[in-house]
Amino acid sequence: MHASQIALQLYTLRDRCATAADLATTIARVRKIGYTAVQISGVGPIPETEIVRICRGEGVAICATHEPGKTIVEEPQKVIDRLGALGCRHTAYPHPHIKPTTLDEALAIAAQLDRAGEALRKAGMVLTYHNHALEFRKFGGRTWLDILYSETDPRNLQGEIDTYWVQTGGGDPVAWCRRLYRRLPLLHLKDYGIDDQNKPTMMEIGNGVLDWPAIISAADDAGTEWFIVEQDICPADPFDSITQSLRFLAQLASERRGTPAAAPVPTR
Repeated sequence: MHASQIALQLYTLRDRCATAADLATTIARVRKIGYTAVQISGVGPIPETEIVRICRGEGVAICATHEPGKTIVEEPQKVIDRLGALGCRHTAYPHPHIKPTTLDEALAIAAQLDRAGEALRKAGMVLTYHNHALEFRKFGGRTWLDILYSETDPRNLQGEIDTYWVQTGGGDPVAWCRRLYRRLPLLHLKDYGIDDQNKPTMMEIGNGVLDWPAIISAADDAGTEWFIVEQDICPADPFDSITQSLRFLAQLASERRGTPAAAPVPTR
């Protein structure tokens, strides 16, 4: 992992991305913190040309998007057109538009994703799958996540493993990074901890219990292109959370490569 591969999922800052003016202010602040790439998700109804203009103006790359699951499987050409307008290759199916209750239903969704992914691949784009914990339900003795990856062509459906949700579902983030060798272009990074009510909670990277050196090493080996920070729920100001996470990752990247870490610019 190079520092230049660290990106921010804008869903973390969704309340500050509702309008073009909001997005411009947010992207400027994200760049000042030290991020040089973002994933587009949770952004208001802003034209793609305006999103591109704002990001380019701050020197921020658009590395990927999340698109509605129903649109991906039923109208993949719309996704292709949007990615083309944004100038990025990667997107992710973010959340099941239908939750299976039987093995046949799980297999049917896998088939839908395979067809959609084929359409994107032929257009030079990449469809990935973003998991939550529910994909660790079992059908016919296999987790749904296993079914999704086993029953699809690796060329058509690749991975956007979410470390927190894998842990929440009872899986091993390191093992899943290894499992998706050469099939994991995107990785969602959020830490896992327990709050004072004895409940799982999302934490800034480095503040929880996940083994980040092992996760990053496995993802590097798998060929991950983008290491994307996401924290759906933050304890206070989300800008503080994303700053903490970037500092931790920048330090980890420098330690892995034996180079001094450049500290992110503080926001205040």
